[in-house]
Amino acid sequence: MTPPTPAPDPAGPATNPLPSLRFHHSKDLRTRTLRVLDALEKAPDAAVHSDALADIVLELTEVGLNYYFLKPVQGAKAGLLATQTTKVGLGGILRVMSPVARRVLGGMDDTQLRTVSTHLRELMR
Repeated sequence: MTPPTPAPDPAGPATNPLPSLRFHHSKDLRTRTLRVLDALEKAPDAAVHSDALADIVLELTEVGLNYYFLKPVQGAKAGLLATQTTKVGLGGILRVMSPVARRVLGGMDDTQLRTVSTHLRELMR
């Protein structure tokens, strides 16, 4: 049996030689993400948008964690206790990460915030 051929990376092998693993999210979240990134990139003072960027980063993190871990636990029908334990654990991760992300992004200058924005856009390809 021949293994499946992976889809080509839209960024091209020359610019992204490593494999990637991405997750699906809602159109609404994508629209809101692009709105924040656009506002940050166009602002004379990108720091004005650091809170909005932190909100988006945290929401993307939550959606990604759910996609990569909660969804397979639920799909495996691991049971109510395993599902609830997973939800509590993921909630704990987000409670710890939230103030860290806000502090780190809130302390960045314009160039650093724009670098984060560029990275998020690259992940969205």
